Amino acid sequence: MTDRDPLLDPVLDPAAMRKQYRADGLAAEDLATHPMDQFARWFEDAARAALHGTLYEPNAMVVSTADATGRPSSRTVLMKQYDTDGFVFFTNYDSRKGRDLAENPHVSLLFPWHPLARQVIVTGTARRTGRDETAAYFRTRPHGSQLGAWASAQSAVIASRTELDTAYAELAARYPEDEQVPVPPHWGGFRVTPETVEFWQGRENRLHDRLRYTARPDGTWQVERLSP
Repeated sequence: MTDRDPLLDPVLDPAAMRKQYRADGLAAEDLATHPMDQFARWFEDAARAALHGTLYEPNAMVVSTADATGRPSSRTVLMKQYDTDGFVFFTNYDSRKGRDLAENPHVSLLFPWHPLARQVIVTGTARRTGRDETAAYFRTRPHGSQLGAWASAQSAVIASRTELDTAYAELAARYPEDEQVPVPPHWGGFRVTPETVEFWQGRENRLHDRLRYTARPDGTWQVERLSP
């Protein structure tokens, strides 16, 4: 549709959808020295909001990658660890994002904490985690999720849902609940080392607070305020 339809239900009209953010502001002097410490503060707020039912899956993040030719793709992935070195998620290395990152390690992460009128936007580089770290996390996954990592050739075209369900059923018969599931060789983690981390706080009249950390060569971080 090139022109707005005057008969369009205003409830469904994207141009009419507008939320006025009335959250408290974000000042540079209130930030932690290290962006991962500031992330820990905000993640705690998001986790507590999830506990009270106002936010869903605070560890969900949009992971954006690009292949060797620069063609981008995005998907939602669950972050499973964060520390001073960055953010960790796990996936099938043969998936589209896995193949993208093998060709082009530059990545963007977005944590969309809409109920808090907050976002965290990360740019950085992704590297595979070690097999020991991957195996340690794999053992914490529910039995069904372990089987799922084997059953799904992530991002590959399949003929039907039946094909997927059949593969899972065969694996469930081979590895019952009381039997250890081996770690798939094609499955593992990525650690994203941040180069920039932006903390976005929604404010009234679209005059949002945007404070961005940028890594310096000496390991310290520069903080800049961005215009909304």
